[in-house]
Amino acid sequence: MAETSSTTATITSNFTNGSPISNLAADHLFTILLLLPVDSVLSFSMTCKKFRYLATSNSLWESICRRDLGPSAVDALINSTSFHGDEDQHQWIRLYKQVSQLDSVCCYKLSDSDPDLLLPSPRASHSLNFVSGCLVLFGGGCEGGRHLDDTWAAYVGNNSQTMLKWQKIHSGIPSGRFGHTCVVIDNYLVLFGGINDKGNRHSDTWVGQVAFNENLGISLSWRLLDIGSIAPPPRGAHAACCISNRKMVIHGGIGLNGVRLGDTWVLELSDNLCFGTWHEIASHPSPPARSGHSLTCIGGAQTILFGGRGLGYEVLNDIWLLDVSDDYSKWVQIFYEMQNIPGGVSLPRVGHSASFIIGGRLLIYGGEDSQRHRKDDFWILDISAAMSLESPVQPTRVSSKKALANMWRRLKSKGYKPKSRSFHQACVDNSGRYLYVYGGMVDGLLQPAEAGGLRFDGELFLVELVLQL
Repeated sequence: MAETSSTTATITSNFTNGSPISNLAADHLFTILLLLPVDSVLSFSMTCKKFRYLATSNSLWESICRRDLGPSAVDALINSTSFHGDEDQHQWIRLYKQVSQLDSVCCYKLSDSDPDLLLPSPRASHSLNFVSGCLVLFGGGCEGGRHLDDTWAAYVGNNSQTMLKWQKIHSGIPSGRFGHTCVVIDNYLVLFGGINDKGNRHSDTWVGQVAFNENLGISLSWRLLDIGSIAPPPRGAHAACCISNRKMVIHGGIGLNGVRLGDTWVLELSDNLCFGTWHEIASHPSPPARSGHSLTCIGGAQTILFGGRGLGYEVLNDIWLLDVSDDYSKWVQIFYEMQNIPGGVSLPRVGHSASFIIGGRLLIYGGEDSQRHRKDDFWILDISAAMSLESPVQPTRVSSKKALANMWRRLKSKGYKPKSRSFHQACVDNSGRYLYVYGGMVDGLLQPAEAGGLRFDGELFLVELVLQL
């Protein structure tokens, strides 16, 4: 984004022949400031009146927002709201502050009980993705331990808080399954693994192409990906994410004979997504075997693993950072003292969702603890408060209460109150501000013939990050 000539002239006129930095041209200082962290920019603005105008200008802070919040997220945010950063000198600073100090979410129910509408059936351990402006739902498990093989889609566009109209996609493939993973690469879906109702584990990789046409509606075509002779062992209840915009990473899960796995695999896709190559990452140390955990990309080739159920069926709360590069791939554990986090006793969980939201952080929702108590809480996890992500080499321990308060923060929830749930699915739109949640296991009414009050849910609701734009 270029500065206007009037802004540049005003800034330049404020510089006098003083210290060497004062003699730098305004555009050179602008470039230097964009290389600094926000705290340093704010400190620079307080050094003297001459630099305050530049360091608090809308031009600089729009660039900082695009740098730290993501250019696509900022563009999507502008298109989906009435935000206009050029109408107020400090509008972009306020946006940055609100995102960084986010303290609440607001929920909206998007499900409709109209019996005439065609709706997906209740389910858990399915996949839900936001791609090509659409929500795409596939598979999952339902009552009686049966799998589902149906695919549903709903167009969202910019109407985030309206009831969505689901459309059933008739394809017949992939085969029915639950506990699979599905990630978005460009306008494609890449699906791996899962379990069917006979307990068989899959190791197949599928690519789905999604398109929306105002007249024809949503189309989705699946095809089995050619991966050659090497594939990860069959599994379900594993975790996956997309890195570097072209690769899929998977970790862990439940393999053959119910054994929990701790391996990590990367799928390298060709430019046209016609074929791919799997290879295993060997790193020591690495996360212990688990299932029902989350793996979320936080930018580039870095991902965060959180929680899950371990080999001894214990529910975990550990955090691991994976950095995948051409030269090396390494897991690094981030240690923290849970007792110093307000409400941190509720953090260990399995079957939760962890979504990358605007501001470069994770929004963790729901899940269940070791007593199978389902959760309805929202947490922000920000590991940038714990360590530098530029070159993670050694395990990091976070012990100070201030650092922990920046790393873990529980959000207040307003509006609609969804049921506590686990093994649901969640995905964010392009702005990173709106989270869609569907299904999962929820507490049900206990019937005399039932061993427990557990049921599958078919509710869709929206979670909005509360920003005053």
